[in-house]
Amino acid sequence: MAVWGKVLGAFFGFLLGKWFGLALGLFLGHKFDKARQNASLGGGFYRGNQQERQQAYFHATFAVMGHIAKAKGKVTENEIRLASNLMDRMGLQGAARRAAQDAFREGKESAFPLEETLQEVRKNCGGRFDLLQFFLEVQIQAAYADGSVHPNERQVLYTVASILGFSRQQLDQRLAMQEAAFNFYQQQGQGHTGQQQWQGDFSGARLKDAFRILGVDEDANSQTVKRAYRKLMNEHHPDKLAAKGLPPEMMEIAKQKAQEIQAAYDLVKKEKGYK
Repeated sequence: MAVWGKVLGAFFGFLLGKWFGLALGLFLGHKFDKARQNASLGGGFYRGNQQERQQAYFHATFAVMGHIAKAKGKVTENEIRLASNLMDRMGLQGAARRAAQDAFREGKESAFPLEETLQEVRKNCGGRFDLLQFFLEVQIQAAYADGSVHPNERQVLYTVASILGFSRQQLDQRLAMQEAAFNFYQQQGQGHTGQQQWQGDFSGARLKDAFRILGVDEDANSQTVKRAYRKLMNEHHPDKLAAKGLPPEMMEIAKQKAQEIQAAYDLVKKEKGYK
């Protein structure tokens, strides 16, 4: 229990103001001790033992991912392959990859404590919106990796979002943004067919998805688009996430997310002629 703030506050308060000073010093010392205790026990993801917090965040990410995959019933080879693909995108090798695989298997167990795990994530993040949002978005990416989200997966995602402090509306928006991102890059990899009409449809579809990635309507003006882009980049900038305690093993996925936002914004600017 933290007491030094109260002891020192009372001592110096008494020296400066006798009994009134002692009472005031005791009160201020109590506030100081409480603030220190909150900081060390979960007042911020970057405080306390950062390495332990990062390991817990990393472990929870893949455990919850395994739990969501199990929501459809038996985890198939396809779900395992999709999880492995995400590990590849993160560049996980050796001990880090084995830790992710172990956590994924743990999440598949019927007795997996989902709510307890998510409450711990929320406490360790200390209310940091961007870290909580990143955690949720990784779960959405994993669920949408095959191009669709099963109704059972969606229900678990609603639970995850709720415990982390996000509304159903916020989750639905992020699901729509992830669907747009999936389509955006699927279309990019389609190649050229030489058919002018198809190319026009293709270009229009990509532009529509670019707007959805940014979370704005297609008729949004340049200022609205720019504000949405800056907000998303501020929330997803890899350097800012790293400074707030994002595990280094997950930095690659953060970089890819930032590149995705940038690519969508660049396409909208180009097609709409924004400066």
